[in-house]
Amino acid sequence: MARFVRAFGLHQPDRTPCGTPVPVSEAHALGELAREGELRQVELVHRLRLEKSTTSRIVAQLVRRGWAERAAAPGDGRGVLLRLTAEGRLAAERLAEARRVRFDTALERVPTGEREAILHALAVLTKAVGE
Repeated sequence: MARFVRAFGLHQPDRTPCGTPVPVSEAHALGELAREGELRQVELVHRLRLEKSTTSRIVAQLVRRGWAERAAAPGDGRGVLLRLTAEGRLAAERLAEARRVRFDTALERVPTGEREAILHALAVLTKAVGE
């Protein structure tokens, strides 16, 4: 497992495994916001499985980059609603495309007859780690 983590670049927190110079945590936050359109910050905390303070720092960085904006959550005076800016949507699209290319390239290197087993094993491992 450690060899896979290193080979895939998962041990480099300042860049995505596809080589984009964006911290992995920011890339995940961008992906969640792109998928949903907008999220309450507390929901982003749960989805990223990070502490509130860590998520706040990630959001602050996304805002500084001009990729996200904050607004008051409707009906909740203390809640924060997050959404991507046009620049943020473009950044999310670029990251998603780079990720797709990286994953497709890796999967293409797996013999055709073994691909289904690999994908199944990843799903099982993901579930086991998430429990």
